[in-house]
Amino acid sequence: MKLSCYFLKNSIVFLLLFFFQTSFAQKSPLQSGPMLGYSTMREVLLWVQTTETAAVYFEYWDKNQAQKRYKTDSYQTQKSEAFVAKIAVTGLEPGMRYAYELFINGKKIARNYPLTFQTQELWQYRKDPPAFKFAFGSCTYINEEQYDRPGTPYGGNYEIFTSIYEKKPDFMVWGGDNIYLREPDFDSRSGILHRHTHTRSLPELQPLLASVHNYATWDDHDFGTNDSDRSYEFKDVTTEAFKLFWGNPNYGAGTDGKGISGTFRWADAQFFLLDDRYFKTPNNNQVLDRAYFGEKQLNWLIDALTYSEATFKFIVTGGQVINPALSYENYSNYPEERERLLSLIRKAKIKGVIFLSGDRHHTELSMLKESEKLYPIYDLTVSPLTSGAGRGGAEKEANTLRVPSTMVQQRNFSTLEITGELKNRKLIISIFDTTGKQLWQKEILATELGD
Repeated sequence: MKLSCYFLKNSIVFLLLFFFQTSFAQKSPLQSGPMLGYSTMREVLLWVQTTETAAVYFEYWDKNQAQKRYKTDSYQTQKSEAFVAKIAVTGLEPGMRYAYELFINGKKIARNYPLTFQTQELWQYRKDPPAFKFAFGSCTYINEEQYDRPGTPYGGNYEIFTSIYEKKPDFMVWGGDNIYLREPDFDSRSGILHRHTHTRSLPELQPLLASVHNYATWDDHDFGTNDSDRSYEFKDVTTEAFKLFWGNPNYGAGTDGKGISGTFRWADAQFFLLDDRYFKTPNNNQVLDRAYFGEKQLNWLIDALTYSEATFKFIVTGGQVINPALSYENYSNYPEERERLLSLIRKAKIKGVIFLSGDRHHTELSMLKESEKLYPIYDLTVSPLTSGAGRGGAEKEANTLRVPSTMVQQRNFSTLEITGELKNRKLIISIFDTTGKQLWQKEILATELGD
């Protein structure tokens, strides 16, 4: 009898221990994020993805007044939206830095890195614009062995995201190929959402997402198949997925809501995020009028550039614009449209234009200056972040507009810092390797880009 009681007592203890261990070992309800989207003077966007249907909200406070906390609306994530929540934080004050916390199903989700966001400063008619810094790069491949091609992994050096984070940029612009859709992903909504989820869940990426505001455009690998174009049958699905997983302030600008073109401002700079895929004629189609950005998008861009009073006007697109070499998918392969865009920029006397591009798996700075009477137009190509780097030979490419000593053929990223008084603004471009070591730097005065 005593022996039976002993076993009964110990069985109960074992079951209780098993219950508590199982309870505490439950999977976290957080899949990825939180991530900062756009920032304005009165509003920012917060993004998060859960593992299943859950109620999500954020609490936030002025970093100088921690005792006064505010709470966002709650949002119920759904499987149909990949369990993503995008919550606008409104009623903020300009030029402030806030701390925040994430709550899922009423429980705080602790992170071991800072959670902070900022609003843009109100400087107009009051003082010179504030100095700021942003990061830029393209081509992010995150390995998933069972779906990757056999052999040496194509992705690597994920520590680059820690290096970007440590540079403390105010925001990051993702220049395309921000994910790499694989063969199992191309032809289903679930596959497309899986690829976004897998990439966004990378542990090394989380601190950067949580305290640096993020903006993005795309290129072929996050739009569809390799070298994909307007004929891709799932382009509206990848457009939907892009809007779910990024936090730009607007999409489809000038194109009746089609595609992902848009714009945003930061201090005295304006960014024009172009869509080089949704309207693009197939590379080998020579019988129809050849479009790259398309008529509507080009007209909107010229209107927006002409209207803009920004000191620097950054035109962000997946592929190179200035490089005259007929290489891969450079804009030079669409000469009529390329000439029209550059000609319109010149005719409209638009100042301060700098293209930001990716795609090429190497980094270089190109400069177009047709005559001494015309100011230069630059194209900064930064690639790749974590995908495979070029294996040599790019320096032999006939890019006659390449600025000497700017070629980089390894994984890398850039920061662009704008400083100085309004009438004397300066842009500092810096290129870094995956560890954050500087590879080259160039300064460009705003006065060099137009009188």
